[in-house]
Amino acid sequence: MASLNDVQGVQKEAEDFVIETREQLEEFKRTFIKGKIGALFQEIRNVAPEDKKTFGAAINNLKNFAQDKLKKHQASIGRPKKKSAQGVVDTTLPVVPHTLGTVHPLTLTRNRIVEIFERIGFNVSEGPEVEDDWHNFSALNFPHNHPAREMQDTFFIEKQGQGEDKNDDIALRTHTSSVQIRVMENQEPPIRTLSPGRVFRNEAISARAHCVFHQVEGLYVDENVSFADMKQTLYHFSKEMFGKNTKIRLRPSYFPFTEPSAEVDVTCFICGGKGCNICKYSGWVEIMGCGMVDPNVLANCNIDPEKYTGFAFGMGIERIAMLKYQINDLRLFTENDVRFLRQFDKM
Repeated sequence: MASLNDVQGVQKEAEDFVIETREQLEEFKRTFIKGKIGALFQEIRNVAPEDKKTFGAAINNLKNFAQDKLKKHQASIGRPKKKSAQGVVDTTLPVVPHTLGTVHPLTLTRNRIVEIFERIGFNVSEGPEVEDDWHNFSALNFPHNHPAREMQDTFFIEKQGQGEDKNDDIALRTHTSSVQIRVMENQEPPIRTLSPGRVFRNEAISARAHCVFHQVEGLYVDENVSFADMKQTLYHFSKEMFGKNTKIRLRPSYFPFTEPSAEVDVTCFICGGKGCNICKYSGWVEIMGCGMVDPNVLANCNIDPEKYTGFAFGMGIERIAMLKYQINDLRLFTENDVRFLRQFDKM
C-alpha cells in the first residue's frame, strides 16, 4: 500500500531529474507522467478512507509540478532547427515582400461617414441584428396590420401570428432605426447618435439589390430642433463626402417614423450636374431619406414630444460607395474578388 512517503519520494526524484535534451524530456515524461504518478493514482483505492483526501491532494500537487516542469523544458528546448543547404543564412538576399490586404470599400465608406458626423458631435451606437417587433416596427410608428409594414420584406425568425401577438415576432432587423429606439429608451435628450450596421430584407439578389446590406442612420433629439437644422447638417455631410461644390435638394417623401419626410438628392459629382448615365441625365442622384421625428415615436420612447423635437436620416453604405467609386454592380461587394478589392486604398 502506497503512503505519503512514497509520494514525497517520487516528488524528490522528479525535482532532481535533469532535463537538457529532447531524449531526457521524453524519459521524464515516460518515467513520471505516464509511469510513477499514474501508478500512485491507482493506489488511491487502497488507502484508508480517512487518508484519501490528503493522499489525493499530494498526488495532484505532484502531477501539477511534473506537468509544469515538462512544459517549461518543452518551451526552452523546442524543436530542432532545420539548417539551410549551406548551413548559414545569407543576409544579403532581398527580403520576401509582405503583402497586406486592402480595406474593403464598404469599410472605407462607413469610416468616412462616421468621421464626418463625429466631427459635429455625433457618437456611434450599435444594437442587435435580431430584433423584436417593438423595436423594429411598432415603436417606429408602424401600427399592426398597417400597409407601411409591407415596405419591408422581412426575414422572420419567430412569427407569432396576427393581432396583438405581433409584438412577440422576432426577425432580422430591416433597418438600423431599431438602434435609435434603444438609444432613446435608455438616454435622455440631448441625443446625437449615428447607427451603422448590417440589415436584412427578403429581396432577390441582383446588380441593384441584395438581401444583406449596410445602413447608417442618424438621430438628433433636443429642444428646438428644426427642419433647417437637419438641412444644414445634411448639406455639410454632402459637401464633405462628395466635394465642396456639391448642392442638395429635398423632395417630399413618406416614412412612418418621420413627418414631414424627404428624400435627399445631391448634384451629380460625375458630370457636375450637366447630365450623365450615373444620374440618368437629370443632374441629381439620390443619397438618403430624412425627416423630422414623428411625435408618436418620441412618445413611444418616453420622450416628451411637447418639449423635444428631432430629426433622423438614413442612407445605404453600398449606395454611397457605388456613387463614390462608380461601381455598377452591388454583388461585387460580397463576392470577395481580390481583383476588385485591391483597387481601393483610401476614401
